[in-house]
Amino acid sequence: MDDLQHLVVKREDDIVTVTLNRPEKRNALAVPVMEELTAVLEEIGRSDAKGVILAANGPVFSAGHNFADMAGATYDETRHVFDVCTRMMTTIQQIPQVVIAKVHALATAAGCQLVASCDLAVAAESASFATPGGKGGLFCHTPMVAVARNIGRKRALELALTGDPIDARTAAEWGLINKVVPDDELDAAVDDLMRRATRGSAASKALGKRTFYAQIELDQRQAYEYATHVMAAAATTADAQEGISAFLEKRKPRFG
Repeated sequence: MDDLQHLVVKREDDIVTVTLNRPEKRNALAVPVMEELTAVLEEIGRSDAKGVILAANGPVFSAGHNFADMAGATYDETRHVFDVCTRMMTTIQQIPQVVIAKVHALATAAGCQLVASCDLAVAAESASFATPGGKGGLFCHTPMVAVARNIGRKRALELALTGDPIDARTAAEWGLINKVVPDDELDAAVDDLMRRATRGSAASKALGKRTFYAQIELDQRQAYEYATHVMAAAATTADAQEGISAFLEKRKPRFG
């Protein structure tokens, strides 16, 4: 992870914090930023880290796409922008680690999509969220793929059609984030959630994350068929058998 231009990456024990570091550009998701973030996430995904905290420096978490990437562009050029974005968002959900968004300020358009794509999210009271394309000339089509899968159709369309921001407490009520805390408690709240979300078997959790994202898009019958297959196979693994033995023997499990 040497020679990073747009990010700051720091590992402490089993947790890696990846920080968007273009405050002067409001952490806009320009193509080079998204490509760098994707590469970093893929590298973390191959490591023995257990969790990733996605944070940002500056007065804005992320202002979304960089319009300079699209000004005067052809279809092929704009399609490339959104293909790069889709790969980045998908990578967040494909890596085995738990990914938590730590949102301290405004997350708008693709920045809101970035929060919605993370496994979990905690926001400071001062944070806010918006998909403002509805007030302009370019509707937030791709951000709504992630946002609607978090908050449902009516609320997603309210965000998308009005373009109005919602505050952190509303975002928590709607299910866009897990929790809202006072600004000075954000670091501690994220660390606490990460600790609780990464305890136990890392292998079991990685399989659980992969299975969750696979089954959530299926109808109920297919979801049960898929999840049943995975869980039956998972029950035979060493970590599962250790967890079962520990429960029956009334002791703490010792995972490999």
